[in-house]
Amino acid sequence: MRIAIIAIIASLFVGTGGAAADPASDADKAMFQQIISAQMSAFQADDAAGAFDFASPDLQAKFGSAATFLEMVKSGYAPVYRPRTVEFRDIVEHDIGPEQRVFVIGPDGRSYIAHYMMEKQPDGSWRISGCYLDKAGDESV
Repeated sequence: MRIAIIAIIASLFVGTGGAAADPASDADKAMFQQIISAQMSAFQADDAAGAFDFASPDLQAKFGSAATFLEMVKSGYAPVYRPRTVEFRDIVEHDIGPEQRVFVIGPDGRSYIAHYMMEKQPDGSWRISGCYLDKAGDESV
């Protein structure tokens, strides 16, 4: 499942034309945390529509429906679907946009870094354009 999600994320980046993105402001960085936290809260409530609203239009188009999106998260992203612990880490600037790194401990007690790619919308708002998980080893908060 992770390979499929990485392929989706990669396909979204192809459409960016390689233009350098503006660095995220402090207000943007605070907004990333609000958006990711709100999406995780929607996951906790099994609010598929609420969680789907935080996904970029391209990501929404890839999954087609909120129900399909939530099922993918349930089956392949348990650490962000039901995290025991969440700690926001650094933001990495890429040509395609900012990446918010989030340390999570999943329901299985294992730790991960969730890499959230953020995409600025034409109206100036931010949405999540993709996420992938890396094991974080024996790290703790």
